[in-house]
Amino acid sequence: MHITAADGHRFEIARADPPNAATSRPKGGVIVLHAIYGLTDHIRGVCDKWAQAGYSAVAPAHFDRVGPGRVYGYAADGAEAGRQCYAATNETNITAEIAACRDALAGSGTIIVSGFCTGGSSAWLASATLDGIGAQVNFYGSHVASRHLALHPRCPTIIHYGDNDHVVPIADVERIRAANPGVELHVYPGAGHAFFNPEQAHYDDAAATLAWQRSLAFLDRVLPRAT
Repeated sequence: MHITAADGHRFEIARADPPNAATSRPKGGVIVLHAIYGLTDHIRGVCDKWAQAGYSAVAPAHFDRVGPGRVYGYAADGAEAGRQCYAATNETNITAEIAACRDALAGSGTIIVSGFCTGGSSAWLASATLDGIGAQVNFYGSHVASRHLALHPRCPTIIHYGDNDHVVPIADVERIRAANPGVELHVYPGAGHAFFNPEQAHYDDAAATLAWQRSLAFLDRVLPRAT
């Protein structure tokens, strides 16, 4: 399906809703932001995972700004193509698309922003600058320390990093922790970058499972209970 941002840009989203969405309000609405490979099967699967947990979830295809259907493999050439796509858009455009996703989830309850790698960076930016975001679940945001350390989430936030992340050194993770004492930050021993993605080489089942459990428990604590 497609939705339109405030600047008139029309883009694809993946969407998944809980099995009981027709009869029961979701626990919340989750915006899932992709990494440099685009709107991959993994990201679509994450939307399904959120739906199974009782949330409505949407994932925008940010690379539609460059051209439709831009999805890349995990080899070096795919990563480079994805970096070029990100260079061809900007944070203003990405935030506009996140805002459109927020509006598409109206009626789903509290809006949660979540993201992976560069998508985690965008989630951090949105949590600090965009109205209507009630919580953040962040997986190894790649540029939080290097670009956004002066920005602080305006909503409850949990963030996950591996201590063997080749993109975000542990020293940068500790800088994020020190600058944001109110953020729930978890480090996973031995886990590398993209440890949540079973399609990538650094997938770590134990770390991924624990991060997911912690994220759901976090949301159960911080989101308002339905009445």
